[in-house]
Amino acid sequence: MTVKRRAFIQTGAALGASLILPRAYAQTKALPNEDISSQKDSLPMQLYKSLNEEQQGKVCLPSSDVKRDYINNWWYVLPAHRLDNTFTQDQRVLIQEIVDSWHSEEHREGIRKQITEDQNRKQPSVAFFGKPEDLDFEMVFSGHHVTRRGLVNSLNGGGFGGRPIFYGNFGEKFRETKDHPGNPYWYQGLAFNRFLKTLDGSQRQKILVDIRPRSEKPELVIKKKEANFPGMPVSNLSKDQQEELKTSMKEMLAMFRAGDVTTSMDSIHKSSIFDQLHISTYGGKFDIGDDGVYDTFQIEGPDMVWYFRGQPHIHCYLHIKDSVIPS
Repeated sequence: MTVKRRAFIQTGAALGASLILPRAYAQTKALPNEDISSQKDSLPMQLYKSLNEEQQGKVCLPSSDVKRDYINNWWYVLPAHRLDNTFTQDQRVLIQEIVDSWHSEEHREGIRKQITEDQNRKQPSVAFFGKPEDLDFEMVFSGHHVTRRGLVNSLNGGGFGGRPIFYGNFGEKFRETKDHPGNPYWYQGLAFNRFLKTLDGSQRQKILVDIRPRSEKPELVIKKKEANFPGMPVSNLSKDQQEELKTSMKEMLAMFRAGDVTTSMDSIHKSSIFDQLHISTYGGKFDIGDDGVYDTFQIEGPDMVWYFRGQPHIHCYLHIKDSVIPS
């Protein structure tokens, strides 16, 4: 099935109807610097402080709201309050800058394009959870094929607050071919498969399981288990192979800003999350082209789920139990 891609980056006059900034604006305005420590407030805090009382009543939710931990491949954290009917033009520009700043410069353009095209002319949604005095005061941005979040009080990135994120896309076709042309997230699949090259034949057999990967139902897709994981535990890897897996995981996180990568990897190491991980790959229709370059895999343990599904196109769910929240 081929689905025509959407391309609707608007002109400057129509900025209010579009998330993505016009090309002319993007060429003349510098993107946010990765080190914004000289600023008094983070970009999300600037957005929060710009909200009037009516806007706060619409988009600011309690820290314990159930929406905070929800995840799906296509959802809106506040479906009645989208960018076009809730925020001013200046606030929408700032939201774009925030989303850009949450991603590394190398990957920013491809992700911006993906988010724009995948919205199907619908507007994403933004919410704040908690209060400014909370260490885990958080902003969430969600829409089709995107759920991103950032700690408002962290200038340079503080991981994902122990809550799930989602990213997905189909590049040229809904049912992608084995190389996933045009998909900005396939670089992660390539990074994981580079790690797989360090495994011997027996190990590769152990991680290849003959069951389906986890369900994508929202209540199940990031559900953590205590035991009975598919595939092979990382404890069966040599020390060198374990280091290669850590390297691959860090490479997979490279689409995010450096502070989020560092905090996430610190959480994985310092909380002993890594020691309890299992890795599994999936063949049959989940290995597009039946070429042994696995398009679908899981890295999971009691405190982490990283589910990368490449068939028919990429959906990825990441949930790390963070224990490290920087000041």
